[in-house]
Amino acid sequence: MRRDFGGEAASYYHRFRHGYPAAVTEALVAAFGLTGQDVMVDLGCGTGQLTLPMARYLRAVIGVDVEPDMLEHGQQAARDADVHNVTWMLGGDTEIPALHRLLGDSSVGAVTIAQALHWMNHRELFRNAAPLLRPSGGIAVVTNGTPLWLLETDWSRSLRDFLEHWLGTKLTSACGTDEHSQRRYQDDLAAAGFDVSTTAVDYVASLDTDQLVGSVYSAMGSQIPVASQRPVFAEQLRAALAPHDHFSEPVRVAIVMGTFTRRVASA
Repeated sequence: MRRDFGGEAASYYHRFRHGYPAAVTEALVAAFGLTGQDVMVDLGCGTGQLTLPMARYLRAVIGVDVEPDMLEHGQQAARDADVHNVTWMLGGDTEIPALHRLLGDSSVGAVTIAQALHWMNHRELFRNAAPLLRPSGGIAVVTNGTPLWLLETDWSRSLRDFLEHWLGTKLTSACGTDEHSQRRYQDDLAAAGFDVSTTAVDYVASLDTDQLVGSVYSAMGSQIPVASQRPVFAEQLRAALAPHDHFSEPVRVAIVMGTFTRRVASA
């Protein structure tokens, strides 16, 4: 799992990344029968957008991320929300075998990966996570909407043209939200011995121009403009999006769930 979201990128991520509707956490709780006795691992937890709302249902959550700055924001968010049952761990998908050795067989109700699986070796992750899971627990891959610049709207196309010009490259990656990636995750969960199901939660986010710029920064990682360039970036982006200054973003939270019903050999 790559490190791309430290420093100011983590700050923008924390401020501008969408959270998850209550229907998403409720779907995960129902799918895996999660209770106040369960432990969950939130892998690629970022600054806690899914970690913290899930913690209210569980005995404990382990939020895992490769970026120390992401974890620092998550810790502060937990303190602000008076959430005390989250442990923040520096690491990535390759640490799952170590977590298994630490926690033991059948010790976890769910492993969630929200908007981060495209950074990981998901086939190996699915196999390695299986011994951690109690029966009827499982793995959930949660994607929180198509990237802003790949939507089927006029303003999104203008945004994509601007970003491609600024960055000097074509923007084609859907970060795991595309149908092909979703199908691959489903097939590979099934191949690893999980019973697979899917669901989705749809909502519309309303953004003004400042929020849209912040959301773009939150996705740029190491490619975020340096501080001296940001006023120019924002001004040129506003001009590219004109006359639009408020934006309706259709968001589909797609959830791929693999339920553990039989022993799967670890890799």
